[in-house]
Amino acid sequence: MSSDGAAADVTGAAAEQPHRLDKKWTFWFDNQSKPKQGAAWGNNLRDAYTFETIEEFWCLYDHVFKPSKLPGNADFHLFKAGIEPKWEDPQCANGGKWTVTSSRKAGLETMWLETLMALIGEQFEDADEICGVVASVRQRQDKLSLWTKNAANEAAQMSIGRKWKEIIDVTDKITYNFHDDSKSKTTKGRYSV
Repeated sequence: MSSDGAAADVTGAAAEQPHRLDKKWTFWFDNQSKPKQGAAWGNNLRDAYTFETIEEFWCLYDHVFKPSKLPGNADFHLFKAGIEPKWEDPQCANGGKWTVTSSRKAGLETMWLETLMALIGEQFEDADEICGVVASVRQRQDKLSLWTKNAANEAAQMSIGRKWKEIIDVTDKITYNFHDDSKSKTTKGRYSV
């Protein structure tokens, strides 16, 4: 076998190896468009798929997890594996979320993809502070929320907010709400960038 053939074999083998991510991530789906009378929030929340390679991510994103495929009043979530997208999850309990709204479906789709790639690509300095992201499709206005672990860590939250705003290319002000405030129906933003 020539040295060229050996090099081709090594290159081909390397190309077939999956590209592992630093962390495992789980896609979740929640369809609130037809809630059952008296059903608790989260009753329709389902973990859909956990992935750990770039190849799995692209296959899932391309075929399933685009906001444009969501029915109205439904959500897609991408959270680190082991964290449920609920306030009650111990990783989220003391946290909060940055939120941005979009009145254009294409805008939500672009921001969602850019956020997903930034999360799985570990582009945030304070990546350990991030739990995940939620895309919510609504009739009047869609929204994207980036959930974090420790709302009281203002320096980390501000760093995350500034970086996220840059990633999704938003010029309007975005705000951060503590989950505790949201639970008590207080909607004042604690931080903004």
